[in-house]
Parts: sequence; C-alpha cells; structure tokens
Amino acid sequence: MSMVVRVAGVALIAAMGMGALMSPAAALDRRVKIINNTSYTIKEFYASNKGTNEWEEDILGKDVLEPGQSVMINIDDGSGYCKFDFLAIFNDGDKVETRDNNVCELQTFTFNN
Repeated sequence: MSMVVRVAGVALIAAMGMGALMSPAAALDRRVKIINNTSYTIKEFYASNKGTNEWEEDILGKDVLEPGQSVMINIDDGSGYCKFDFLAIFNDGDKVETRDNNVCELQTFTFNN
C-alpha cells in the first residue's frame, strides 16, 4: 500500500471521528430569514446569544431592510448556542426586542406592525 493511500485513509478516519464528536447543536443550521412586514425601515438588527449580556455588532452594517424586504442571516456566532435575543431598530426610532429565539429551529422570523 502506498504512503499516499495510507495517509488519505488515516485522514478519512480522523474526519469521521471528528464528526462523531461534534455536538448535535454544533451541526445545526442557524440561518434565519428575517422579514420586515412593517411599514418602517429596519436600520439596525442585532442578534446576541443567551450567554452574553451585550448586543453584538449590527448585522445589517451599512445596509437596511426596507418594508416588505427580507434577508437571510447566518446567526451562528461559533458559541454553540441556539437561543438568541433579537433587536431591531427602525427608522422612526422604535425598537423591538424579542428574547429566546431558537435559531436552530427557526427558518423565518417576521417583524410585523
């Protein structure tokens, strides 16, 4: 057996072992479609895991989410958490905060009037 085949076999076995060691939460999809079903523009959007007491950075950055628009956001911050708090700040100054959103189970999240 050549050295290349042995190394590839060892790498494959190691990769399979790593997959078995990953926690179920680590393997979950944390992409959530955020929908703005209001008549106001979302100018900032934050998602912070339950293990922190501070808001992370504005996910929208320089972008905004106009009424009727949606955006797919990968909320995976590498922490392994599934529960996140959301904060949306609208162009009229209103703030909407929701807690304990399970991003491992949510596929969409809608802000309504």
